[in-house]
Amino acid sequence: MGSVPVLALCFLFILIGAKAGNQNGTIGFSRPKALSLGALFTLNSTIGKAAKFAIELAVGDVNNDPTVLPGTRLNVITQDTNCSGFLGIIEAFQIMEKDVVAVVGPQSSMLAHVISNVVNELHVPLLSFAATDPTLDSLQYSYFIRTIHSDYYQMNAIADMIQYYEWREVVAIFVDDDYGRSGITALGDALAKKRAKISYKAAFPPNADRTTINDVLVQVNLMESRVYVVHVNPDSGMTVFSIAKRLGMMTSGYVWIATDWLASVLDSSENPGPNTMNLIQGALTLRHYTPNSVLKQRFVSRWRDLLRKGKTTSSLNAYGLYAYDTIWMAAYAIDRFLSEGANLSFSSDPSFHDTNGSHLHLSSLRTFDSGNMLLKQLLSSNFTGLTGQLQFDSDKQLIHPAYEILNIGGTGTRRIGYWSNYSSLSVVTPEALYGKPLNTSSTRKQLYDVIWPGETTTKPRGWVFPNNGKPLRIGVPYRESYTDFVTKDNGPDNVKGYCIDVFLAALNLVPYPVPHTFILFGNGSANPSYNELVQKVADNTFDAAVGDISIVTNRTRIVDFTQPYTESGLVIVATVKELSTSPWAFLKPFTFQMWCVTGAFFLFIGLVVWILEHRTNDEFRGSPRQQIVTIFWSASCMYHSKFQRCFLAKC
Repeated sequence: MGSVPVLALCFLFILIGAKAGNQNGTIGFSRPKALSLGALFTLNSTIGKAAKFAIELAVGDVNNDPTVLPGTRLNVITQDTNCSGFLGIIEAFQIMEKDVVAVVGPQSSMLAHVISNVVNELHVPLLSFAATDPTLDSLQYSYFIRTIHSDYYQMNAIADMIQYYEWREVVAIFVDDDYGRSGITALGDALAKKRAKISYKAAFPPNADRTTINDVLVQVNLMESRVYVVHVNPDSGMTVFSIAKRLGMMTSGYVWIATDWLASVLDSSENPGPNTMNLIQGALTLRHYTPNSVLKQRFVSRWRDLLRKGKTTSSLNAYGLYAYDTIWMAAYAIDRFLSEGANLSFSSDPSFHDTNGSHLHLSSLRTFDSGNMLLKQLLSSNFTGLTGQLQFDSDKQLIHPAYEILNIGGTGTRRIGYWSNYSSLSVVTPEALYGKPLNTSSTRKQLYDVIWPGETTTKPRGWVFPNNGKPLRIGVPYRESYTDFVTKDNGPDNVKGYCIDVFLAALNLVPYPVPHTFILFGNGSANPSYNELVQKVADNTFDAAVGDISIVTNRTRIVDFTQPYTESGLVIVATVKELSTSPWAFLKPFTFQMWCVTGAFFLFIGLVVWILEHRTNDEFRGSPRQQIVTIFWSASCMYHSKFQRCFLAKC
């Protein structure tokens, strides 16, 4: 009986201690009734419009789910950065004053660099669903977590496309900020691995006007490469295509590859309209790949219903999906964080103090005591969201980065394939290949056919002679004889002939155009000196010469010859005479002297036979007339028998 009051007294002390802990701002065994997340992005932007509504839906779904943060209401404090780095920094400090346990955003890579330094000091995790700058993966930014795939993977996807279409040089058009510069640097590194390169970097400042962009594109159009990679912000990207269309740069022979910003612009508008689509016909763009699932289909259907009801002004894009999953990632991590009994407390840092006359209120900033523990819970996330499996690897990167490759044509887009860091280019969905053995050979890379600018299905060469360059000067002999090889002509090339046909056929095999002009050498009334023509090539009067120019020793000392495309060998050149069709034409090869010699041998053979046979053969006797006939007869028989034996021997 005496032990009961003691137990009751101990229980009372525990309750008092718990209450005292709550009064000190430390939550031990009980969960807080509410906690706050910060959100930083530009509300009136292509990404911000979709992200704002997606975050609102995610917060509502978390609060309505009794299995996540039970008894705790999740709040999000949103601040508009207004596309300004300075204002974004001020808004970030204002959010930090409200003791948020994590910050979602920002969408600007430049602002993410600055705020990452702030959250490092305050130990508040920063979850960005839109800052894709690869340099943010630096160990310097320990509290920065990217909840979307880095542009490092997107640039590798573009490099694989460049290799697939066998181009060697590209022109990069980008906005000159952290997002643009870092992305193009990653592209250059990826192209170098494919033995390709960026031949020209065309940068323009953020918020550039049309005149500035026009000047940049005019300079771009003077370059050799016709393969353009456009890496800009969604809100200014269409201006680039609008000016390019006006400059005639959206026609046949040009290649335009836009990063995922273009897909976001098109996805954010339910019906882009012909004015927009006409600007980007034939362009290629990438979109973050999110596998189809029942969860995603329900959310898309829900979004469309709310859009029809006027609850939102933006259609759903990939960034909206990642923003929704980011809130759930934070909710799951905080739930595990609280379930392990962690303290949700903040402490003042004496190093944060206001200087004399300052109104920045730095002293109001407090450090999240358990920020490192929450960071570990966030990095250990592993759940299936709208964007697929959300899990981080050892480098703090989401696993299975993949993109859809879209071709814009008509009034919409057409998917021509996929890219993933596991299987590279393929027409099969990435998740269908994850379970198969890795095979990244070039023979396995495949994409569907593309309708290029100018409504052509023929792959552009990707290279032209620069508009500010000089065409090749080709010297051509203008001679009086043998005009079938080369001579003057009234056609567009000003020359014609067998040599010219061979030269033009060779140019067609070159994977890029070679502007040239033919210059006649000679007056056409006499054959020009070929030695002098070759000397003019050596003196750079002509860049090359085309014609029936013989390869001789003294010429090879000063110029280089191609391999001869005709080879005569040892021949005899003779005039052709008309052959007789008379029945006695076979006798024409025999001359008079030959007939005389043949007759003499005929009589000689007959006489020898008569001498040998006259003494013993009665057939060789008789009258002189009879013996003469016998001589001729025996000679003819002798010829006939020799011919017959020869014929039989040959048979």
